[in-house]
Amino acid sequence: MSVVPRLSHGILSLVIESKDDLYKAYMPYIKHGGLFVPTQRSYHLGEEVFMLLELMGENDKIPVTGKVIWVTPKGAQGGREPGIGIQLSAEDSTLVNTIENHLAGALNSERRTNAL
Repeated sequence: MSVVPRLSHGILSLVIESKDDLYKAYMPYIKHGGLFVPTQRSYHLGEEVFMLLELMGENDKIPVTGKVIWVTPKGAQGGREPGIGIQLSAEDSTLVNTIENHLAGALNSERRTNAL
């Protein structure tokens, strides 16, 4: 068996324009937090990715490096949007705090998200 290096997909981009978008993308049940990123590209679990995040109320794009821990493929049941869940790292604690402050009071909601 040989290991074939995977070609880089390039930089992902996620634009969060509203609290509702943030609620649908954020994965609070993941250690260090996670974000669902809609994409048509295929990724493998465990793959490292780089993303630029535009978060509502922030002036600059936030660089995020994470690991793919969730994959919703094209054609998933229930009309789910294809994409990947990215586990944030411990170094992203400031970002997680910012996200959770934006979502204060909504984190325990039963509304549908992009991942669940």
